Amino acid sequence: MQQSGVAFGTSGARGLVSAMKDSVCFAYTVGYLKHLAALGEFAPGTQVAIAGDLRPSTPRIIRACIAAIRYMKGEPVFCGFVPTPALCLHAFARGIPSLMVTGSHIPADRNGIKFNRAHGEFLKSDEAAMRECDVTLPDGWFDATGALVTPVEMPRVTDVVPAFVARYRDFFGPDALSGLTLGVYQHSAVGRDVLVEIIEALGGKAVPLGRSEAFIPVDTEAVRPEDSALAREWTAGGALDAILTTDGDSDRPLLADRAGNWLRGDVLGILAARALHAAAVTTPVSSNTALEQAGFAKTVHRTRIGSPFVVAAMTDAARAGDVPSVGFEANGGFLLASDINHDGRTLAALPTRDSVLPMLCALVAARARGNDLGALVNTLPQRFTLSDRLVEMPTAQSQARLAQLAKNPAGGAAELGFTEACGPLSGVDETDGLRMTFDKGEVIHLRPSGNAPELRVYVEAASPQRAAELLQTGMDAVSTWRHAPQ
Repeated sequence: MQQSGVAFGTSGARGLVSAMKDSVCFAYTVGYLKHLAALGEFAPGTQVAIAGDLRPSTPRIIRACIAAIRYMKGEPVFCGFVPTPALCLHAFARGIPSLMVTGSHIPADRNGIKFNRAHGEFLKSDEAAMRECDVTLPDGWFDATGALVTPVEMPRVTDVVPAFVARYRDFFGPDALSGLTLGVYQHSAVGRDVLVEIIEALGGKAVPLGRSEAFIPVDTEAVRPEDSALAREWTAGGALDAILTTDGDSDRPLLADRAGNWLRGDVLGILAARALHAAAVTTPVSSNTALEQAGFAKTVHRTRIGSPFVVAAMTDAARAGDVPSVGFEANGGFLLASDINHDGRTLAALPTRDSVLPMLCALVAARARGNDLGALVNTLPQRFTLSDRLVEMPTAQSQARLAQLAKNPAGGAAELGFTEACGPLSGVDETDGLRMTFDKGEVIHLRPSGNAPELRVYVEAASPQRAAELLQTGMDAVSTWRHAPQ
């Protein structure tokens, strides 16, 4: 791991494509299966499901992973190029391990492997145990550059899409989206065609938009200006009730209203949790505090950023009897720790990020309000979050800066211009990065990304305009960290 530069991030192993050599991906997969063997979840003959996103490097990495599965005498089940939650739905239902080759929203020069256990996501404790596994590469399988030279026969594709579509049709009903005309921003998302199928299966009219053969790194947590412009352009004629899209592996949603305004993922998560009558809601510390102010949940649990942390806490809530227990992230990914029962229909638990469920919950709820998502959002307490990222900021450099800031938060906030912009500092939360809350309730949160050499900046305020001002203040301040002496 140290030599390759491929390491565990927020969700799985991530690295530059140039670093993710066949030998590295093979070794990671063998280590993963050895760890599962120690847990009793893998043995010779065990099926292991695998799928991938649409990045150019993904097919090569899939082959290396399949080679590793066969080397360990497992049976690879190739699910094709499908959304991460579709893969997980198939694997969790059968109690088999699964891995997804994806870099999620990050640029195409990077990729990753997301590992799952037989019934849920890999937790941070699993990553730590997997690190301890000894892996020896088989002689003659790789050349001097780490490229796989042993032939790999690809299994036939196991079609997991019909079950994924049926999940939503059976719960919401075949007329749930009747009368709605919905744009589907397809770009290069692996679930771009599946999303169209789901809309049509629920009675809506789907209008494909913006399909691309080149990979586009759509980040649902930091929407690109060009994607905001596209949404406004597509909705200008008034023909669309909403626009739906996802990130690269289609486990994180992005939903726009009829005016082309993209909803924040944490707002979408609150709408979905409320629609599902959740008793317990788990979400990272960076999510919108309108959740607590909305008051519908019996308990709210705040965690570090990353689905493994959310999964662990929401599972604990479910075990304690607080059900339905759900989780969501600021990127919009929504997770179910327990079944949802409504009008005689059951939606089975799916403890991994799901992009489709929260968008459907919001659209169905908005349908009762004249198909107006904007009106639905206005029923929530008026708190607004925004985020952006300082790219090409080495993680170690970000961590050093934040460690220095944590020693004297009040002095550091003043030096960065935050006190002048927001008033006195009233609280600091170090659950994940450094989250500073000021006297008027405004928030500036700084955190190194777990997936790429980036520094994330999150803000929260009482109006969209004020949130935009705070985000600019935060970005201007940390941009000086790139080159200034530490």
